[in-house]
Amino acid sequence: MGVADREFEYRGNNRRRRFSLGQSGNALIALLTLNIIFFLIILTANVFNLYTHQGPPGALSFDATQWFGLPADFTQLAHKPWTVLTFMFSHGGGPVSFSLMLSMLSNMLWLWMFGFILQDLSGNSFIFPVYIYGSLAGALVFVAAGYALPGIRQALPGLMLLGSTTGTIALAAAVTSINPQYRIFKNIGTGMPIWILAAVFLALKFLEFGRSLNPYPFAYLAAAAAGYLFVYYLKRGRDSSIWMNKWYDKISNLFTPVKKAASALPVKEKIFYNSGNREPYKKTAIITQKRVDDILDKINQRGYGYLTEEEKTILKKAAEEDSL
Repeated sequence: MGVADREFEYRGNNRRRRFSLGQSGNALIALLTLNIIFFLIILTANVFNLYTHQGPPGALSFDATQWFGLPADFTQLAHKPWTVLTFMFSHGGGPVSFSLMLSMLSNMLWLWMFGFILQDLSGNSFIFPVYIYGSLAGALVFVAAGYALPGIRQALPGLMLLGSTTGTIALAAAVTSINPQYRIFKNIGTGMPIWILAAVFLALKFLEFGRSLNPYPFAYLAAAAAGYLFVYYLKRGRDSSIWMNKWYDKISNLFTPVKKAASALPVKEKIFYNSGNREPYKKTAIITQKRVDDILDKINQRGYGYLTEEEKTILKKAAEEDSL
């Protein structure tokens, strides 16, 4: 059993709801917040244009999604390269309506559900990487399919990829790959396996575009493949989220106060531990529930690779004791 498998198993046996709306470092809340902010920006821009430009009542002569959505046409994409990142957080388009609000709410509920389950299974550090990898894979295939399929090529100038669907599908594929028998709605019989919910979600998204030839289903399949491959390689010891989490930590630290560093070592360390290379004593790790919880919190925030050897030993012994 690899490190990732032991971590998944240990978390499964020690589930605690560590994440709340106001807690710092909660990647899922940050992801939801980004989606809501972009939605409000697009909505505000469209409403402002509606009331400041003359036109038929209720008509929308300008749609801000054109500056945030990913165009399928490569010529348009070359003029708006930033959309490779903005499309995955952007929702909206068209006049303000009840159906628009309902669609946004539905997208956020699906994102919250699969993101929360991934958080519960594997911690806080995989939310953004899986979401971004899935979205980028979907974007690449979306553009490629538009040019590869002759039936789509003529409609390229009017096609645009927008919203959190690709990232959410990647999250759904990731949680299904980690534990397909994870159950929800446990108060109803034996509950529902998560793979059924993921299949229903994917089927609903396919039905939205099922009657016409377009590149969206191919983008969704690519996003699902990205989520599966992320977990596949993670279980084999290749964590492709490390570099992304380092950037995420740097950005997060820009908005958090810097702790004042200690100017010097404690006096006892200067006097008693400056006696050559020989250790004055050998420390023995004491395993307590609080100590284990602190280590798990550290994994949630920074990842397994930031643990010290002592912390890894404590986590390993705790997992062995828990399995007895």
